[in-house]
Amino acid sequence: MTVQQNDNLLAVRQRKYLAKDFNSLRKNLLEYARQYYPDRIRDFSESSFGGLILDFAAYVGDNMSYYLDHQYGELHPTTAVESINIQRLLNAANVPITGASPAIVPITVYIQVPAATINGIVQPDPTTLPIVKANSTFVATNAVVFNLIEDIDFSSKRTDGSLFASVKIGAKNTSGTIQTFILAYSGLCISGFETTETFTVGPTFIPYNQYTLSNSNVSEIISVNDALGNIYYHVDALTNDVVYVNVLNTAGDNDLVPNVIKVVPAPYRYITSTDLTNRSTTMTFGAGNAESLQNDIIPDPSSFAITLPYRTTFSRIPVNPQQLLQTSTLGIAAANTTYSITYRYGGGLSHNVDANNINIARSINMTFPGNPPAAVAGKIRSGVEVNNTINAAGGEDAPTTDDLKALIPSVTNSQERIVTRPDLLARVYTIPSNFGRVFRAAVRNNPHNPLATQLFIISRNTQNQLITSPDTLKTNLVKYLNPYRMISDAVDVLDARVIDLTFSFSVLIDPSLNSAVVLQNVLTQLQTYFDIGNFHIDQPIVIDTLRNTIYQIPGIMSINQIVFKNITGTVNNRTYSNLRYDPASNTKRGVMFPPPGGIFEVRYPDVDIIAQPSA
Repeated sequence: MTVQQNDNLLAVRQRKYLAKDFNSLRKNLLEYARQYYPDRIRDFSESSFGGLILDFAAYVGDNMSYYLDHQYGELHPTTAVESINIQRLLNAANVPITGASPAIVPITVYIQVPAATINGIVQPDPTTLPIVKANSTFVATNAVVFNLIEDIDFSSKRTDGSLFASVKIGAKNTSGTIQTFILAYSGLCISGFETTETFTVGPTFIPYNQYTLSNSNVSEIISVNDALGNIYYHVDALTNDVVYVNVLNTAGDNDLVPNVIKVVPAPYRYITSTDLTNRSTTMTFGAGNAESLQNDIIPDPSSFAITLPYRTTFSRIPVNPQQLLQTSTLGIAAANTTYSITYRYGGGLSHNVDANNINIARSINMTFPGNPPAAVAGKIRSGVEVNNTINAAGGEDAPTTDDLKALIPSVTNSQERIVTRPDLLARVYTIPSNFGRVFRAAVRNNPHNPLATQLFIISRNTQNQLITSPDTLKTNLVKYLNPYRMISDAVDVLDARVIDLTFSFSVLIDPSLNSAVVLQNVLTQLQTYFDIGNFHIDQPIVIDTLRNTIYQIPGIMSINQIVFKNITGTVNNRTYSNLRYDPASNTKRGVMFPPPGGIFEVRYPDVDIIAQPSA
C-alpha cells in the first residue's frame, strides 16, 4: 500500500509560549520574524516600521497576559483584590459580611415612688409601680445612644412575693415616717440608632423583590410589616419556613426561666445581604405571590402553558418558566401595599463606654398599670435617673476585607457544625453583631473532661484595652453556639486571663546621631509591636523577635538590657488586671509563655514602655 505525501503542508514553525512580559514577548517575536521573514523586513530598530509592529504585538500580549493572571487571581480569596469578586467568594463560602457591631450593657433605672401601708407593712405603693417600655433611649457622655431592648417592670415579683427590684428607703418626714422608696431595676440596652423606613410595591407582583436600606452598618432589623397586616420574618434562606421566637414564660417557674422558645410559621419571609464596599443591607423577599397563598404549595406546570387562540396547528406549547418559581416554598410577599421596616444601625469601638457614663434619659416610655393620679405619675416620670454600673462591651468596628477573607477556609470547612477547633473559632467570630462581638478567642482541651472544650474569650473597650466580656455576651454566645455543637461535646465559656506588663529597656545609641530622636523612634516602634491587635490568647512573646524590632531602628548599636515586669491593681489612678505573673520563671529559651488561656497586654504604652538610661 502506497502512502501519498501531501507536499502542500507547510513546515511546522517553532513557537515559544513561556514569554509573558513585554520584553520577553518582543524578543521572541523578533527571533520569529528574523527566522521566517528574513527577506521581507530586515530593519527592526525601535524607530522602524518593523519595530512598531513588534512593539504593538508585544504590548497586546503583555496586556492579555496581565489580565489573564489577574482574572485567575480573582478566583481565590487569598489573591483576589476586587471587591465584587471578594464578595462573591465570601457569599459562596457562607461568610457573613457585617458592619460595625453595637455595644451591650445593663442599665439600672432608679425611680422614687410613694410609700403605702398594706397589711401593716410599709412598702412601695403598688399602684405607682411603672413599666419602662422597651425602645426607651439613654445617652452616654460621648453622645452614643443606647436603646432599651426589654421592658423593665418594677411591679414584677418573685415566687415568694418580693419585688425583683431592689428597694431602699427614700425620704422620711420629721417624725421618722417613711414617705417614699427608691427602687432600682436593671434592663439590657444596646447601642445604635433606631429608625423606620417605608417603601411601596405596585400592583404587579415581583418575585424576589429587593429593597436596600438607606443606612449602613445595620445591626438588627427589628420588624417588617406591610399595610395589609402581614408580618415578615428574617430567615437564613428562603427555604426556611419557620422561625424560633423568645416569648415570656407565664408559668410558675418564670423566675428561673424567664423566656421560652416558640416555633412560629413564617410564610412571609425575607433574607438579607450586606455589600462589602459600603456595608449597606439589602432585603430580598419571597418568590411567591401572597394572593395565591391558598393555592397549591408547588405550582402545576401544566397551568402555565401560554394559550394560542384561533390556531388549529402548532409545533410547540410555549411555557413561561418564571412562573414556575412563584411558589410559597420559597416564601411569599404581598403586592400593591406599603412595607414598613424598623431597624437599628451604628456601632464601633467608641460605643464601649466606661461605667457610670450613661446617665441621661433621652426618651422614657413609661406606663402605669395601677393608674395612679396624673400628678404622681408625672413626678415619678420626671424623677427617673439611670446609670451603667459596668462597662459597655461588644462594640467593634466593621471587620476589614482581610479579616473576612481569613474566615473563608474555616467557615467553608465547618459545614454548619462544630467539629474541630477552627470550626468553633469560626462560629465565635461570626456571631451576629447585635449580640456583641468577641475581640479574641482561643480553644483548649478541658483537663478534667475529655469530651469538653474550654473556650477563652476577651473583649476590649474604647481605649483599645482588654476588658472582661460581659455575662450577657457570654449567654448570647452559648445560645448561638449550641445548635452547631455535637451532642456529645461540651463547651465551657471562660474569661481569658489578662497579664499586664511593663517593658523597660536600655540601648546604646550611635553618638553621631541625635539620641532623643533615635530613642523616640524606638518607643514608637515598640508601641506598634505591643499594640493589642497584634496579640492573641495563648500567644507567647519571643524575646529575640523583640530584640530584632529594636535593632531595626537606625542608630541602635547594642541592647544593654530588656526587662518585663508584671503590674497589677491600681497604680497612679491607672487600673490594671489583678492577675499576678512572674515573667522570669515563665521564660524558657528566650520565649515568655502566658498561663493557659492568658493574653499579654501593655495596657498603657505611653507609660508602661520605659527607656532606661544607658550605662
